Amino acid sequence: MRAIKLSMLVLGMLCAVSAQARDWATIKLSGTIEIVTEGSYPPFTFVDNGKLTGYEIEAYEAVAKKLGVKIHWSTLGFDALIAAVHQDRFDMAVSSHGITPEREKAVDFASPHYCSGGQIVSRGNGPQKAADLKGKIIGVQLATTYADAAKKVGGVKEVRTFPRDTDVLQALMGNRIDAWVTDRFVAKSAIEKNPSFGLKAGDMLFIERIAGVMQKGNTSLHEQVNKAIAEAKADGTLKAISQKYFKEDIACPN
Repeated sequence: MRAIKLSMLVLGMLCAVSAQARDWATIKLSGTIEIVTEGSYPPFTFVDNGKLTGYEIEAYEAVAKKLGVKIHWSTLGFDALIAAVHQDRFDMAVSSHGITPEREKAVDFASPHYCSGGQIVSRGNGPQKAADLKGKIIGVQLATTYADAAKKVGGVKEVRTFPRDTDVLQALMGNRIDAWVTDRFVAKSAIEKNPSFGLKAGDMLFIERIAGVMQKGNTSLHEQVNKAIAEAKADGTLKAISQKYFKEDIACPN
């Protein structure tokens, strides 16, 4: 869900990464695919007891199993992920990237592994509809489609950006912002886990398809990943993982 931003920080992070994007034949021969994620975006990618987990981690582990390879996971800040793939540092990035025309200029997208969208979250009697955001302070994660959507809402007093989505949640619970715009499933999880703060989900600002990203023109990898995703959907594997985390099937309609 989230846009491309290059900076000196990003470039420094990229220099520290040694992995390299490869075609499918090379990946299959090695037995391991290199995938990078943010790792701090629950319930999609997060660390639990020292282990990287979440819906997207399990979903792509299932995809890799069908491909017959293992995944070597790495983590980077979200705003560095697309740049890392574009620079051939990893085979793929899997971290809730929404498919947008701007991103498609830099990378190719796999078939979507879920559909979601940006939702307003507030406390108590805070803003619930887009029209209610007039004159309010909205918090969003830096370099995301949520940030783009928030900036398009008319009459907003300020759009504040934070390095991580969890930072925005803390700002909302600390009454430092009036509303948070985030993924609807992230919102659902946050509301369930923080009942004492009176968080409420409001309107959806937009709907989007979420997919893994890979270097443009890596046709062989693209075809194999899409085939494995289709198989995981058809046999109910992705549905079962989705039910585990969300108690519903979050796959995109065909």
